[in-house]
Amino acid sequence: MIELRQLSKHYRAARSVAWPMTRQWVRAVDEVSFSIAPGESVGLVGESGSGKSTLGQMLLGLTAPTSGSVLLDGRQLPQGRAAVAALRGQAQAVFQDPYDALSPRQTVRAILTEPVRHLQRHTRDELEGLAVRALERVGLHARDLDRYPHQFSGGQRQRIGIARAISVRPRFIVLDEPVSALDVSIQAQVINLLMEIRREQGIAYLFISHNLAIVEHSCERVVVLYLGKVMEIVPTAALHVAPLHPYTRALIEAIPVPDPARVQGGSLLAGDMPDPANPPSGCRFHTRCPMALDACRLAAPELTEHGANHWIACHRRTELTPVSDPARVTATAP
Repeated sequence: MIELRQLSKHYRAARSVAWPMTRQWVRAVDEVSFSIAPGESVGLVGESGSGKSTLGQMLLGLTAPTSGSVLLDGRQLPQGRAAVAALRGQAQAVFQDPYDALSPRQTVRAILTEPVRHLQRHTRDELEGLAVRALERVGLHARDLDRYPHQFSGGQRQRIGIARAISVRPRFIVLDEPVSALDVSIQAQVINLLMEIRREQGIAYLFISHNLAIVEHSCERVVVLYLGKVMEIVPTAALHVAPLHPYTRALIEAIPVPDPARVQGGSLLAGDMPDPANPPSGCRFHTRCPMALDACRLAAPELTEHGANHWIACHRRTELTPVSDPARVTATAP
């Protein structure tokens, strides 16, 4: 349904104070390619600053790409306001912070009916019915329609955000860290709600998250992003059982294991993420990779298919073997 082809987004940075004074470009997303099938849930993971949210904004038409293209049903989306107009009614978003995502000046009724009113023709009674059904679908009640966002808890606000997203019956939703701002006790409820809605309505998800356990529970495939580049695309079933790329392994190694009898191993990652305005030559990950070769410093590896639905960008892909940890697989299961 949605296909990304060599999608890039570069931001103009401040001029350098050194001589000669040159203007730099921050490569937030750099030549990213993958696809999302109808009804599929694809996870997007990576460290902060890897370009996940920027990628989601380009899929929604909120940010115009510097180069590359986004295709919907095989047709390239236009850029700018035309892209937003083309996606209205088909793509929606659930944002990270439920406190900022809802207007404090609007009642729940206005929040839910406004997008439907702009996209579709309905009578006042029909709009009321749509709002009530969307609200009840996320576990709230019709009596909440006249309340304001500040009168709800964080979990309830996120449910209202989900109700707003599904009110126009979209085909695709970008979930940008939808549970990271919620209490752990509420996260499972919201995640299960999102999965039920996806099964009922056949909506495709791009699930952006730092939590690999949640991604494993919610997605069929995982795209691993590092400094704007795709390192690995792996089926979720193989994420903890057979990760191949050193960066994917490092992310999994960093997950705490709730077992006091098990000694936590040291992370494979060393140092901080490089400056995106001045990325390393060759493979973006080679400055922190324990398996780096001279070739990694000279040329960027291509994203190559390693197996069924499993892609990897690494010069040592033929040497990599799966490394599994049964204790970690059990510990990360929601």
